[in-house]
Amino acid sequence: MSKARKPIPTFETEAQERAFWETAGRDSSTFVDWSHAQRVTLPNLKPSTKTISLRLPQHLLDAVKAAANARDVPYQSLIKVWLQEKVES
Repeated sequence: MSKARKPIPTFETEAQERAFWETAGRDSSTFVDWSHAQRVTLPNLKPSTKTISLRLPQHLLDAVKAAANARDVPYQSLIKVWLQEKVES
C-alpha cells in the first residue's frame, strides 16, 4: 500500500521554492514517491572542474600569457584548450 503524499505547493519564484525545500526538517519523501524515480542524463551541463597547482618556469608562463593576450583570451583558458587539443590528438 503506498503512502499518501502531500501536494507540492505552487511557487511564484525560484527563491520561494528553494526556501520551501531548504526548510529545516523538510522530508521530500512526504511529497515525492522516490521509488518511481528514473535516472536521467543531462548532456548540456558544464563539466565539473578541479583546481590544481602547476609549477611552470617563468619564461614559459610569460610565453603562454603573451599568446593568450594576442588571442584576447584568459591565459588559463588557453592552457585548457591546448591541453584538450593535445589529449585528443
